[in-house]
Amino acid sequence: MTQVHPPGPRIETADRDIDENLKRAFEEIANEPVPDRFTDLLKQLKEKGAATPPAPEPSEKDRSDD
Repeated sequence: MTQVHPPGPRIETADRDIDENLKRAFEEIANEPVPDRFTDLLKQLKEKGAATPPAPEPSEKDRSDD
């Protein structure tokens, strides 16, 4: 079984370093351009969604079953 120690300066420093590295890695990935393949798929979905009529609203009976 592992022992739980109260946070100390070393643990807080390690936590801060981990947080900063994760944020930096995420920012790098988030700032990458979206691949053309995904952009094309999104465009196709939007076009398909515009051509499809909206689904009918549920009736009062259907909503009361929840």
